[in-house]
Amino acid sequence: MAVTDPLGDLLTRIRNGQRARKDSVLSPASKLRVRVLDVLQREGYIRGYSEEDMGPAKGVRIELKYFEGQPAIKHVARVSKPGRRIYSGSQDLPRVMNGLGITIVSTPRGVLSDAEAREQNVGGEVLAEVF
Repeated sequence: MAVTDPLGDLLTRIRNGQRARKDSVLSPASKLRVRVLDVLQREGYIRGYSEEDMGPAKGVRIELKYFEGQPAIKHVARVSKPGRRIYSGSQDLPRVMNGLGITIVSTPRGVLSDAEAREQNVGGEVLAEVF
């Protein structure tokens, strides 16, 4: 069965893996998924990721991060969905937990966190929020 929201699938795999206390999870690879994982790694929410074969297709093994036994990601949610896209200008980007969390934004300059997008003065599609 085809996945209609690949990014939502990635975020759900990460959420479920952390609730099950897994060291890592495996997800199909795509350019968008890898760019989102780059942002999560830069911001310190995951330890890292590596490309891996999943039969005929490529996959990504995501190494989850824990702090004192608790998951580094407390909440991860998809904001812009296939049925309802959410766009925001650089000055109107939402702040998650008053700046303690991040918003992942797809901009013309690539996939960035909300702080990076504000710094570069670009807006775009609000993909997800993480804290």
